[in-house]
This record gives sequence, C-alpha cells and structure tokens, in this order.
Amino acid sequence: MFSYNYLCVFTLFKKEVYRFLKVGIQTVIGPAISSLLILAVFSVALGRSVNQINNIDLPEFIAPGLIMMTMLQNSFANAASSIGQSKFQGNIVDVLMAPLSNLELASGYILGALVRGIICGLVTFIGILFFVPLVIYSYTALFFYSLMGCMMMGSMGVIVGIWADKWDQQQGITNFIVLPLTFLSGTFYSISRLPEFWQFFALFNPFFYSIDGFRYAFIGQSDSQLLYGAIVLLLLNTCLFSLCYLMFKEGYKLKT
Repeated sequence: MFSYNYLCVFTLFKKEVYRFLKVGIQTVIGPAISSLLILAVFSVALGRSVNQINNIDLPEFIAPGLIMMTMLQNSFANAASSIGQSKFQGNIVDVLMAPLSNLELASGYILGALVRGIICGLVTFIGILFFVPLVIYSYTALFFYSLMGCMMMGSMGVIVGIWADKWDQQQGITNFIVLPLTFLSGTFYSISRLPEFWQFFALFNPFFYSIDGFRYAFIGQSDSQLLYGAIVLLLLNTCLFSLCYLMFKEGYKLKT
C-alpha cells in the first residue's frame, strides 16, 4: 500500500531551504545582481543599435529570460551542491538512514531546489522592476513555466549530485552543459532571427521551452507553440523525477 510521510519530506525540505538561506547573500542576492548587470550591459551595449526584438523593447524582451535563467541555474546548483557536499563530506548516510522512502528523498531535494529557484527569480524580478516596467500578461503561464523549469533543473541537479564523484565533475556539467544550454535558449534573442538550422537546433533544447513560455507570461508572444512546449516539459520532468527515484532506490553511488 502506498504511503507518503509528509512530515519527513517537510523536514528534508526545510533543511534544504535553511541551507541556502543561511548564505542568502551568496545564493540569492548574488545571482540577482549578476542578472541585473547582464541586463545593464545588454541595454547599454545594444540599446542604440537594437531598440526592439519582435516589436518589444529590448530590456522588456531580455528581462523575463534573465529571470528564468537565474531560476534554472540556481535550482540546479542547489540540488547538485547539497547532495554533492553530503557525499564528499561523508554525511549523506545520515539522510539515507532517516525514515524516508526513495520517493520522499527525491521529493524533498527537488522541492528545496524549486524553492531556491523561485526565491531567486522573485528577488531578480523585484530588482528588474526598478529599471524595466514589466507587466504580467498571463499568471497561468508564469506559474506553470516557473514550476516546470525549476523542477526540471532541480531533478537534473539531484541526478548530477548523485552521479558526480568530485567537485570537478559537477563544475564540468555546469560549465559545459547547463550554462551553454541556458545562454543558447533564446534568453537574449528571438530564435526567429536565427538561420533555419539553429532554429531547428533550439527546438531540441528544453531550456528554450522554459524561457519561451516564461517570456510569454510577460509579453504575450512566444517563438514556439506553448502547448507543445508544455507537453515536452511535462514529459521531461516525469522522466527526470523517475530517474531520481530510481537512483535513490538502487543506491547508485550512494551505498557502499
């Protein structure tokens, strides 16, 4: 019979949230400031030559992508660093010995990553409002793509955290996969302006659907079919969450 211990999951979730809030300047304020600096650089550098993208003012077009990029990167970083640190310090056994099922372990870590992503996105959004007059066009799209994007990256963070045997491997995934995919996902441009080959390539980038749908929540325009993107993200999140569950169940690189 299926059972789910909400109290245990909440305890693990709370541990994850307290973990990044203790160093909030580094984990929340820092990413927000970085996004604001990127926005400033693009606005100043391109503002005179590229005033609009798809009839949307450049800062208003870029800002939603920066917010989602911040959410994606920090959701991934939270789960990957939490599990990785526990493994490398040898105290992951304390979590594995707790009365938590494999499903509850996966849920607790992913929920913690999701909350960090949402908080980072919210702080970045508030900071951007001082410079860019963003208006929410669709609250449904805002909620859905925020949830799907952070859950996707939180799940990927759990997978990488379990898989990696040292910090270099985690940083390799971040530097050579996560960062390139976020920067090549239409954060700073519309894929409609790309050559046909690169437009086709972008359609295989799941980060693109997160950023495109999130941007739609603010400007009411998208480069792809929102329903298709939503289905892709739902299927991908289901697969990633299932893989997290299986890795905990098999004790992959966790049990010796």
